[in-house]
Amino acid sequence: MKKLVIIPTYNEKENIEPIISAVLGLNQDFHILVVDDSSPDGTADIVKTIQKDHPHFLHLSVRKNKDGLGKAYIHGFQWALQNDYDYIFEMDADFSHNPKDLPKLFEACTKADMAVGSRYSTGVNVVNWPMGRVLLSYFASKYVRFILGIPVHDTTAGFVCFSRKVLEEIGLDNIKLKGYGFQVEIKFRTYKKKFKIVEVPIIFTNRILGESKMNGGIIGEAVFGVLNLKLKSLFGKL
Repeated sequence: MKKLVIIPTYNEKENIEPIISAVLGLNQDFHILVVDDSSPDGTADIVKTIQKDHPHFLHLSVRKNKDGLGKAYIHGFQWALQNDYDYIFEMDADFSHNPKDLPKLFEACTKADMAVGSRYSTGVNVVNWPMGRVLLSYFASKYVRFILGIPVHDTTAGFVCFSRKVLEEIGLDNIKLKGYGFQVEIKFRTYKKKFKIVEVPIIFTNRILGESKMNGGIIGEAVFGVLNLKLKSLFGKL
């Protein structure tokens, strides 16, 4: 079974080499696709250098425009399907998601269709986040679960494993939300298609190096995007 970890990047020069080394160091045949949005800090050049030593396991796709996390992931998903991967992962480059949890996600996904690395399925497992950020994230997931009825505690999670059939059937070309709302929309579409979703408890650690991409526009898109998803679902337009 071919496994691909998609890591979207924009100005992650401090993190990209260590995160690649950590994933490849698991020695469990995880391949990596870095989807870089033309980072001005040279992230892609670092990946190209590492590729010389790992041409079979490490891949790079550079997009011309930076137009949202969701678009970067969809680009990666389409690449994964074209290259015949069976299990596809989302993971941040900044070590907020621990690469050592990848085998747990994979194992869970082989018994389901989507495995979510969950911060909130067994309480609040977040390290080094400001309290305001913790509360925002926690209640955002509660809000989404209430509005959309998704049986997932961490609806905004970005550490996820998909089986190939999920990505083939949920309509990637129809996904509209770009920022963190993308994480909600893809889970909702998976749920509506009646795929089995499981949560795997993880500990989320705030980034140490580089800058967060969170901003008010991303939050606003997620809040209003959820309401739009609900309306589309009610009228059978999802």
